[in-house]
Amino acid sequence: MNPLGRAVATRRSTRDDIPVARRSKPAPRQRRSGFGVFLACLLVGGGSLAAVWLGPGLLARRSFWFPSAPVPVVEGIEAPPDADGRLLGHFPYDEAIASQLVPVEAGIELHQDAALALDSMRRAAASDGIDLRLISGYRSHTLQQGIFFDVKSERNQTAEERAKVSAPPGYSEHSTGYAIDLGDGSRPDTNLSVSFETTPAFRWLQDYAASYHFTLSFPEVNPQGVSYEPWHWRFEGSAEALRQFEPARQLALGR
Repeated sequence: MNPLGRAVATRRSTRDDIPVARRSKPAPRQRRSGFGVFLACLLVGGGSLAAVWLGPGLLARRSFWFPSAPVPVVEGIEAPPDADGRLLGHFPYDEAIASQLVPVEAGIELHQDAALALDSMRRAAASDGIDLRLISGYRSHTLQQGIFFDVKSERNQTAEERAKVSAPPGYSEHSTGYAIDLGDGSRPDTNLSVSFETTPAFRWLQDYAASYHFTLSFPEVNPQGVSYEPWHWRFEGSAEALRQFEPARQLALGR
């Protein structure tokens, strides 16, 4: 029996180019004068009132992005990142830690959590007669740079045009190790094409991918302005994966 197992016991009730909490030492306590205590109480009370008055308005603006690291600067792209951290529609993503990547197929690696979920999902699909093929997984920032700029040059595209179908380096979901490109083994002619949406594999994914914590990253008319990619799915089944994709999730929810 495969040690990976199935994640769910019961179920059923345009083409692109792919190359092969910080701790800090607390400040020493100091004695406060009576006036200092009064002033501190005043500040705390004022802050509480401000939270009551302003809280709803601030919560309604949760689309602001609070980066854990500086926004990547991409040489060759003049457009600056938006206020929420996006560059030409794409959010910035950390590169996966090498020790957390595992080989899935020849030349393709994934984050170990995504790999386990994908294995379970593919086994479930196979039991329904669906041949899910993995086309692409983890890509380093360096590899993504080549995909973005080399093809951009070959096609004589602007950065804006290229970003519709491929993320700039430092802004690709694939760099997290949680994103996958899938195909249908019975319809290889639809690989990395919008026509993938006509395949049995895509229809199966629409019904069951969420059970394995995979979600379609770029549906039709998505708020990021990225071209529709029915083959591109991302894993959101762990706390770390959710942290990485929270800005994109909030934007999709209109928050």
